[in-house]
Parts: sequence; structure tokens; C-alpha cells
Amino acid sequence: MNRRHFLNLSVAGSLAALSNSRSLAALAADNQYRKHIGLQIYTLRNQLGNDEVEATLKAVAEYGYQQVEPYGFPGKSDLIKIAKDQGLAVTSSHFDWDCVVNPEGDHKVSFDQILEAASAENIKHLVVPYLVDRNRKTLDDYKQVAENCNKAAVKAKEAGIQLAYHNHAFEFEPKEDGKCGFDIFVEEFSPEMKFELDVFWVKAGNHDPVAMIEKLSGRVSQLHLKDLRKGISLPKYNGIQKEDFEELGDGMIPMEPIIKAAAAAGVDNCHIEQDHSPAPLDSIKKSIGYLQTL
Repeated sequence: MNRRHFLNLSVAGSLAALSNSRSLAALAADNQYRKHIGLQIYTLRNQLGNDEVEATLKAVAEYGYQQVEPYGFPGKSDLIKIAKDQGLAVTSSHFDWDCVVNPEGDHKVSFDQILEAASAENIKHLVVPYLVDRNRKTLDDYKQVAENCNKAAVKAKEAGIQLAYHNHAFEFEPKEDGKCGFDIFVEEFSPEMKFELDVFWVKAGNHDPVAMIEKLSGRVSQLHLKDLRKGISLPKYNGIQKEDFEELGDGMIPMEPIIKAAAAAGVDNCHIEQDHSPAPLDSIKKSIGYLQTL
């Protein structure tokens, strides 16, 4: 090896080391998500429904989760208390959304009452978790949903609460003129209305989660982290099977670029979720273990 070739290799090695150092520094600065990682506890719905709430949430805390995101609020007050007793923060919740999406209906609980209950629990994020079929048949349906969400988001902001919408894959299915419901939400959601972006369903809709986070920078309040089975044919707007849900690191979705993109886009919280698992407690333990090694 001549001297010039040796020097070139030395310079290349130094640059690579510097690049790796910068990458590690970037990850260290991003620890807000690893240190405060949340769990959408729909993942553990069977355990929580079997009078095992305290033991289950104790395990969640022991695995290293710092917060949980309930579902069905405001009907989870006992669960929220137990979570807090286990040292788990509750800053976000999915809620009974029909009073927002279909405000003209007859609802057991109004959105004003939900906001009041959320404020009492110091919940800072409320999330519309789903749309039933009648609210997503046409682009006009999506426009009406967006209009109603925007109105509710203004109320929520006045109460110090951020309203967001959690996507699935059906929003990406092309409708009239090739446009999809998610396009409508991107166009129509007001600055007060945010997205809780679920990276699994974004990928199932055949979109790149990182590119989507970057596109919606400043408009994504939270992320749901879950992994999609390798080899599945995409897009898959409907018909996802139970076995298509994987623990983080076992599927086709690289999580490290998503974590980096989240920080750059101003995302507040990341919550792990796995809709289906034969052993949910094992799955959430494996997923947080993977995330903490990135």
C-alpha cells in the first residue's frame, strides 16, 4: 500500500467515525421518546377486561413504559387512577368520538363533558380513533368529518387540550378522481386539528411513514409505533389479518428513521401499540426492548 492510498483510507475512516458520532449524538438528543415512551393500552384489552388491571399496569411500568394512552374515555377513570398509582402518566386518550364526528346525534356524553373530564384528569391530548362506514363512503363524508373535527378542535384548544385524528388504512383508499380521504384531511384540517399518525396503517396504505411525517411536519401531535409483517402485498386498505401485526423490529417498518423524523417534526409523544398478539404482555416487552436499543 502506498502512502497516498494509506492517507486516503485514514481520511475516509475519520469521516466515517465522525458521521457515526454525529448519528449517535442525534439519537441521544432524541431520547425524549425512549425515556417517555407510551403504550396504547388497547393492546392489553383482554388482560384489562379480566380484573387484572393493577397487575397488568404494574407489568407495563416494570417493562419501562412511562405513560399509557387509554381508549373509550371518559369511561376509564378507575383505570387511569390505577395507572397513575403505578407511576404511569396519562397525557393522552382515545375517546367516545361520535359526539365530534356526528354532533347532531343523541349522545350519552357531550364533547363539552368529555373536555371537562379530560381537564380534571390533566389529559392534554384527545384522539378521534376511528370512523364507522357511514362517515367514510365518499370524499364529501370526509369533508364533513373534517369540518366537525375543526369545530371541536377549537373548543378543545380553549380547554388547553389538543384534538387529533388517528388514521387507519381505509383513509388512503382512492375515491373520486383518485383522491382519498386522507388527502381531504390534509387539505381541510385547520391549524387547531392535528394527526395522531399510525405508522403501521400508513405503511398498509402503501405510503412511507417517514415521508408522511415530514410532509405533515408541525401537524402530527403523536405517533403510534407498530410493525407490519414482512412479505405482505400492499396496499391493503382492508383485510389486515391478526398475524400481520408484529413486534417492533420484526416487521418491514424501520423504526429508527421514524424516531428521528418525529423529533424533527415536533411530535409530542410516541405510543407503542400492537392490535393483535397471542401474548400481548410478551409483545409489549419485546417492542420496548427493541426501541431502547436503537
